[in-house]
Amino acid sequence: MAGLRVQTLIFVLVTALAILDRTFVEANFDKNFIVTWGKHHIGTTNGNLRLVLDKSAGSAIRSKVAHLFGTVEMLIKLVPGNSAGTVAAYYMSSTGTAHDEIDFEFLGNSTGEPYTIHTNIFAKGKGDREQQFKPWFNPTNGFHNYTIHWNPSEVVWFVDGTPIRVFRNYEKEGIAYPNKQGMKVFASLWSADDWATQGGRVKTNWTQAPFVAEGRKYKARACLWQGPVSIKQCADPTIKSNWWTSPSFSQLTRTQLDRMQKIRSGFMIYDYCKDTNRFKGVIPPECSKRQF
Repeated sequence: MAGLRVQTLIFVLVTALAILDRTFVEANFDKNFIVTWGKHHIGTTNGNLRLVLDKSAGSAIRSKVAHLFGTVEMLIKLVPGNSAGTVAAYYMSSTGTAHDEIDFEFLGNSTGEPYTIHTNIFAKGKGDREQQFKPWFNPTNGFHNYTIHWNPSEVVWFVDGTPIRVFRNYEKEGIAYPNKQGMKVFASLWSADDWATQGGRVKTNWTQAPFVAEGRKYKARACLWQGPVSIKQCADPTIKSNWWTSPSFSQLTRTQLDRMQKIRSGFMIYDYCKDTNRFKGVIPPECSKRQF
């Protein structure tokens, strides 16, 4: 009996470790990310990430592994002072012309003017789904949590635990949804002064360089992408480690909805669904669907 109990315990521990390995990554930026450009403009110290931009180059990293469904989060401190023309990006993306992508981008501004929190989503290569917000806090004087939650039912963008946007799955009605491609996680700092600040009217002041953004405590509680087999495995609600498939994650709670509506009512500055001129009166089909 003692031997049987030991064998059972070993089986449970091995199973638990396998589940943890498949669903959880606690960031060590040196271990779990690679530099994609600006090698000499990136620093990692004591688990923290430092992205630098000057006139010679910006900087960017990406995760070594891809995920399909789950949650990724990072604490980010944006460029302080005159950040006009700079863009700090934190997003998930697959590859190819029909790629999927879920974005947070932070558009800098002149000293004293607020950042713009820019969100977007691509499914099978189609984007143009921007929603933008002014922050209700100072994103440069401390670290704030930015989370992307993604499951077979919906994508939710969170800031400091408050949802600010939802994109629901209406694939059965002909609206593309990102559910068949693993996505890696990216972070970058670069100059886009042709469009980033007040439509490009305010340019980057390079005398203020170097510009620095910081990240820490990246976590991925998500399904590891292992190729096409993951399309079914990561969406299977009978697999206990697929916590994101629980019905409780298919819809925001009443409290979450109330908090989100306050942010959207008070701080949203652009919604593609309301830009009739841009789409010449033909609003994208998901805009007429319930998202919350």
